Amino acid sequence: VELVESGGGLVQSGDSLRLSCVVHGGTLVDYAAGWFRQAPGKEREGVACISVSGINTYYGDSVRGRFTASRDNTKNTLYLQMNDLNVDDTAVYYCGLATRCGTLSDHTGQGTQVTVSS
Repeated sequence: VELVESGGGLVQSGDSLRLSCVVHGGTLVDYAAGWFRQAPGKEREGVACISVSGINTYYGDSVRGRFTASRDNTKNTLYLQMNDLNVDDTAVYYCGLATRCGTLSDHTGQGTQVTVSS
């Protein structure tokens, strides 16, 4: 299974970005799917996770209310809409697939850089 993220870039504080993650060689519907990020010198941080059923979505405290995760199983694609970005959101963002939310990812993408300037 290969995950390919896209949509990262350099933006200003207050701007929005939409990340995408396409799943190749696997079926998104079989997994819980989510995003995590890692900034230089910081621990990996969970951003969002959508349950296998799609009924529940969990967000990290620092992004709740600003970020929205979604999945389109027909396109085998996961999305992360990020609004009102701030400098603390600067990180490499990774998508991942897992058996269930809260567990380590079984499959992870290569990451996409998001940089927010003040």
